[in-house]
Amino acid sequence: MSTAKRTTSRGKEPAPVYVGRPALWRTADSPTRDTPLLLDTHAWLWTLDGTAGALTKPASRLIDRAAAAGRLFVSDISFWEVAMLVANGRLELAADPTLWLQRAAQAPGIRLVPLTRDVLIESTRLAGTPHGDPADRMLIAQAQLISASLLTCDKGIVAYAARTPGVPVCDAR
Repeated sequence: MSTAKRTTSRGKEPAPVYVGRPALWRTADSPTRDTPLLLDTHAWLWTLDGTAGALTKPASRLIDRAAAAGRLFVSDISFWEVAMLVANGRLELAADPTLWLQRAAQAPGIRLVPLTRDVLIESTRLAGTPHGDPADRMLIAQAQLISASLLTCDKGIVAYAARTPGVPVCDAR
């Protein structure tokens, strides 16, 4: 993915600007694609608990391949999202969230990606009109910054990627 630099009006650090065609692709159309993947929170949860039918077979195979190659990533923001889902009563886990998340962090093949200031800042500079959910914006920015595709089933993220050049998203539906 090519990047150009843009300077802010305040003269701070230049920020990457992603250019080119939309980078949206589907697992069903690219079953042998070999690329780094950042899992959206729901995809991470479904992968960990083996939710039958939640992810397509091509998506599951793609995740397995990325994990075997050491290119399967989970963002720190996903830990926050899981904890918030539990706190709001929208998700039940088999164990206390702290313990569950500690175990989830040790799942084979998953590499954790810290939520950095660069990600936070870039999430406010996304091109076009991105999804309004701040966590989704952070995941999109993080995927761009680590040169990975965000694997998601989120219709809003997929629609944003379809209309926005340079947003690396894998539609796992």
